[in-house]
Amino acid sequence: MSYLGLDNAKTEKTVGELNTLLADYHLYYQKLRNFHWNIIGKNFFDLHEKFEELYDDAKLKVDEIAERILTLRHQPTSNLSDYLKMSNIKESGSRLSDFDMIEILLEDHRILLNQMRKVIDIAEAGGDEGTIDLIGAYIRELEKTSWMLDAWKMKTSDNHKQI
Repeated sequence: MSYLGLDNAKTEKTVGELNTLLADYHLYYQKLRNFHWNIIGKNFFDLHEKFEELYDDAKLKVDEIAERILTLRHQPTSNLSDYLKMSNIKESGSRLSDFDMIEILLEDHRILLNQMRKVIDIAEAGGDEGTIDLIGAYIRELEKTSWMLDAWKMKTSDNHKQI
């Protein structure tokens, strides 16, 4: 048992998934910087500001995920070369339309959400409520951001699906 009262073997599995999420967030953060720097066109002002807001948030999450790994008494992965190997998210080019950037980010959100759900499943098996609470809040926030980005790309003539 660790000083947190968690099973070490189960915690090690949680940390493995957290390190993958950390790598995913690093690639996502850099992609947001790329899009922030390279956005052009009529949506420049809105998206330039939005991308900055998103990368500021991602930067905080990178630190919080690393600190959670440290709290669990493991070392976070910290090399860019390792992130590129571990991450489920891939790099993007710089010469993209605003619409393509949003499409790519929505796909990255899907990937991040899948990894977060994996973290929660493993953390639940290990009784790790601290990790579950942290990542659960991230899921809620990212789902809301995804909804907003998806609404941005909709035509005003589009309607929400009827239930």
